[in-house]
Amino acid sequence: MEYAYRTKGVCSSEIRFELNGNIVTNVRFIGGCNGNLKAISKLVDGWEATKIISILEGNSCGGRPTSCADQFACALKAALAKSSDS
Repeated sequence: MEYAYRTKGVCSSEIRFELNGNIVTNVRFIGGCNGNLKAISKLVDGWEATKIISILEGNSCGGRPTSCADQFACALKAALAKSSDS
């Protein structure tokens, strides 16, 4: 299933991805640091959402308490919660 998550407090405005069970594919960040976010998208393709969350959750950027990577972890947690409600 495809998910879209509106980010908060970071340069990217949205994160889109597919979640099939616990497997994440087709990650796309809208806005943000293009090269770094493309790299994250390629690196995590096919990984389990829970593994991605454990690695990226809590990462900060500059003086901000969050980052695009941390927001991706938030997006995955929200998607997992939504998929378990279905």
